[in-house]
Amino acid sequence: MHNFMDAGSSDRWNSIVKDLGDRIDGLAERFLTRVSNVPSYATEMVDPADVRKTALESLHLLAQSLVDGTAGPELLDYASALGEKRARQGIPPESLITAIRLDFSVVWTDLLEHCGPEDAVLLAGQVEHVWRVVDEYATQTHMSYLAERVRMAQEESNFRQEFIAKLFGPAGQTVDVIARAASALEVDPDGEFEIAAATGPAARALQKEVSGFRVKGPFMYQGGNVTFMFWQPFSRTHPRGRPSDTGAGSPVTACGLVQGVSGLRSLVAAAATAAALAQLLTDEDAAPLTIETGWRRLAREKLRDAGLDLERELDALLAQCREGERARMEETVRAFLQTGSVAETAAGLFCHRNTILNRLARFREVTGFDLVIPAQAARVAIAWPN
Repeated sequence: MHNFMDAGSSDRWNSIVKDLGDRIDGLAERFLTRVSNVPSYATEMVDPADVRKTALESLHLLAQSLVDGTAGPELLDYASALGEKRARQGIPPESLITAIRLDFSVVWTDLLEHCGPEDAVLLAGQVEHVWRVVDEYATQTHMSYLAERVRMAQEESNFRQEFIAKLFGPAGQTVDVIARAASALEVDPDGEFEIAAATGPAARALQKEVSGFRVKGPFMYQGGNVTFMFWQPFSRTHPRGRPSDTGAGSPVTACGLVQGVSGLRSLVAAAATAAALAQLLTDEDAAPLTIETGWRRLAREKLRDAGLDLERELDALLAQCREGERARMEETVRAFLQTGSVAETAAGLFCHRNTILNRLARFREVTGFDLVIPAQAARVAIAWPN
């Protein structure tokens, strides 16, 4: 490393570095003074005794590495251990790197103070090597820190997934499982939740969208081929729950969505509903299917499973109509079922109200269903859910 220096310069540099090593206590004190202004260290997230011990050990190893001008194995091993420790202590990465890079200014200031004018040329030639040692030390610490953060995130994810699996498992409704899951997920077990279900490409789109929500979570559960995402919206009094956040926790991806779920105890039942709604989505759906928008589809499918196909029954009754009459009648009935108002239906279809009344009367004549009677209207609404 020092082949650019003659023997005399090399000996002088080694002597300077040795003297530096003898002043480690003073260097550590200077470092502690400066690091006290770094966020996280200033608030004593790290025990001051730990900071002092680290300063003494790291500066000693740095001084040893300055002889060769590159970070030695012992210094790099120390950097790896330090990065892991600071990650576990929750120190933000920017504070960690700022603190480590203080080593250069501390060391270089000391060298300038203790070297005479006759060493100016030698020091100028060594500044790059001093910086390299500190930079290699900082880089190794940072890499170790990031790797540990990844491991920590994975551990936390695995820990949470374990309780999510229990929550959706056979014993998920017990008081103990709910309480422990709430603690692991850091949510209010009795608070309000939302849960969405999707399959295939929609599941990936849902996961990506929900990950950006300002909510507690989101959390994922894979049930067969159905992906569930659930979360707990922040209350308006929460620092992250601002009035402008209205709707911030509601997806736009086509999925099955259940909102207003009352507590973790109700989550499994809500998941079943969300999955059932997701199965009813069609290529024409460009938004979530909720209980409010999808209950008629859901009811139709459940009745079909029970052997009662209301849509087929209605189609058979309307088969006697001419094609044009059937189309106009169906358009009118569907529009009327949305509001129950003859006036609004007439306005929406640009027809006279008497035209609407005549079509509804004809529908009653052909099918036997009087849409003024709620029970009969509900039967038609389920047969034609869209």
